[in-house]
Amino acid sequence: MSTPTTTSTAPKPVGAYPHARRAGQLLFLSGIGPRSAADNSIPGNVYGADGNLVEYDIAAQCRSVFANVDAVLAAAGARLDQLVDVTVFLTNMAGDFKTFNALYAEHFGKAQPCRTTVEISSLPTPIAIELKCIAYLGE
Repeated sequence: MSTPTTTSTAPKPVGAYPHARRAGQLLFLSGIGPRSAADNSIPGNVYGADGNLVEYDIAAQCRSVFANVDAVLAAAGARLDQLVDVTVFLTNMAGDFKTFNALYAEHFGKAQPCRTTVEISSLPTPIAIELKCIAYLGE
């Protein structure tokens, strides 16, 4: 049996899925992006008059996605130091990895979950980063 978690402190999922689901001692977070829980805006995104994305700020998106992961963990009764695995999706590895990596090290500090970082061509909304996380809730 598994238990879903949803919270108003993180942005609403863009599909029919919960923010997280607990199965035994494991907590699986759905893909978490940097959208704002308050108004669904994307920190650091700049749009042209035609509504198309002109530029983005990867540092602002990283800080926001980390805060959203923290919010989902807290809603599920978990902590950052319980993360055991993080999969990172970046839309521009060459341009964004260095900044992302520095901010990741700053935020995750001593927790140091395992991590895989992959480049993808796009995400469902105009975001440059998404995290998929697994936490261990035992001990």
